[in-house]
Amino acid sequence: MNFAAVVALVLAQGPGADSLGARVRRLADTYLAAYFERHPDEATLDGVAGARHDRLPDDSPLALARWQAREDAWLAELHAIDPARLGKGPDAVAYGVMRDALEGTVATRVCRAELWNVGHTGNGTVAVVMSLTALQPVGSEEMRRQTVARWRAIPGYLATAEGNQRTGLRLGFSAPRGNVRITLAQLDTLLATPLQRSPLFDPARRDTTPPFRLELERVLATEVLPALRDYRDFLERDYLPRARTAIGVFANPDGAACYRASIRATTGLALSPDSVHRLGLATVAALEGEMRAVAQRSFRTRDVGRLLERLRSDPAFTFRSRGEMLAAARAALLRAKAAMPAWFGRVPRADVVVEPYPAFRERESVGEWNPPAEDGSRPGIYFLSTYDPGHKSRADLEALTFHETIPGHHLQGAIALERGSAIPALARYFWSPGFGEGWAEYSEQLADEMGLYSSDTTRLGALADVTLSATLLVVDTGINAFGWSRERAIAYIRAHTRVPRLRAEVPVDRYPIWPAQGLSYGIGRLEIRRLRALAKSALGPKFDVKEFHDRVLANGAVPLPLLREQIERWIAATH
Repeated sequence: MNFAAVVALVLAQGPGADSLGARVRRLADTYLAAYFERHPDEATLDGVAGARHDRLPDDSPLALARWQAREDAWLAELHAIDPARLGKGPDAVAYGVMRDALEGTVATRVCRAELWNVGHTGNGTVAVVMSLTALQPVGSEEMRRQTVARWRAIPGYLATAEGNQRTGLRLGFSAPRGNVRITLAQLDTLLATPLQRSPLFDPARRDTTPPFRLELERVLATEVLPALRDYRDFLERDYLPRARTAIGVFANPDGAACYRASIRATTGLALSPDSVHRLGLATVAALEGEMRAVAQRSFRTRDVGRLLERLRSDPAFTFRSRGEMLAAARAALLRAKAAMPAWFGRVPRADVVVEPYPAFRERESVGEWNPPAEDGSRPGIYFLSTYDPGHKSRADLEALTFHETIPGHHLQGAIALERGSAIPALARYFWSPGFGEGWAEYSEQLADEMGLYSSDTTRLGALADVTLSATLLVVDTGINAFGWSRERAIAYIRAHTRVPRLRAEVPVDRYPIWPAQGLSYGIGRLEIRRLRALAKSALGPKFDVKEFHDRVLANGAVPLPLLREQIERWIAATH
């Protein structure tokens, strides 16, 4: 069911008596339709069929208050329903996904994120605008009209953000000073780029209709770029001197409560920062033991640190050009596509392609996946940073590619999108970070079982990358709960992974403005591996890895507690 159909269904249904399951379905469909009305940028990023692409979010205080009142009402209605009466099918999934999403967003209101969303990633003001440039639909007169309307909305969106951020400064909320500087550097690069090569002009490069190109160029020159310059000047003149010097969210008002709520929203689990920190330390130690075993077996050394240093600095193991990086990623993806049917009973129809990041984002990025459009009008896109290829190791690229594409994000996300009426619409678009990032991290290890790594070098690199994700359990909590400095966090990652400094800086600069996101990788991976081991032990010769994977992916990226219930029920029914 596409977005327009969901809206029509919601409007057509009245308040008459119906079954509990129908009530939950109507609630979930109403919430999904309203969510994409509230977040039109996410409808574009998620490729929602039938969605409009002519607006940006309204983050004004009045709009936010109205939305929060609706969230409270939905959550109260869910709390009045006994989930045990829903059975174990799609209605229970819809209930679980919606309740987890609402409880997470309500809990994190204490963070007041709208008052300090100055950041180069996540929900940062500039990041939201720039995430749309490569994915904004064009190709028809209506899509061109919607593009112009959305671009003309950018100045108002920036003005609202500036107003919120001024309020934040007055109330003691701010982004870390270093993150403000990163955003300023991105804006400087963007504003220095000739208009014809700007990412903001990308829709006109994909749709060369002369009147559209001229209109978009005019809107950019007279409205958008001046607004971006004004916002940049506000950040440098008024915001930067008052931005916080401590990088952790603990330094904001109610920062400790914000971080605890963020852990719950990210993982679906009520975990303390201290328990996560200790889990991270133990996981890193165990993975270092595994790396020593591989180093001894394949490289005849137990000095993992020195071996990783060599793999990441010796020109024999690094890339010579941007093109070589893209070619290596595309070759790895082709191998994954060929091996996929042997490990999954259900495979995605949508393709995925590899593209380089635009220049203004490439330095502070590593890689990311954008989903395909539901109507098939665009494939999934794996954006890869090809910045400074001479300092990027071949040992690291393949694991990243499998994480973002197949068997990782693309396989999981596209399957969910293509499940159609087999799962609730809400589960096709929403995802729990603990599951989503955990699955992608699990996929890096699964890729080794699938025979996808091209050498022992890339195999060790994959294990080192999983170790890097485990260090994030330590670093995210260290920064946001225990007062770690930026340098201490970078040093910890490098000491245990030997990644180049630039690679270590990426997560360390992300988690101060996106608290607890770094926990999703390690916690999710460990839970999926635990469930697989549980199923294999309980089922013995009946265990089928293809069926296990299909069961894990059957209902989208559900919250980890819901995934646990589903797999345990499957085990009990199969035993």
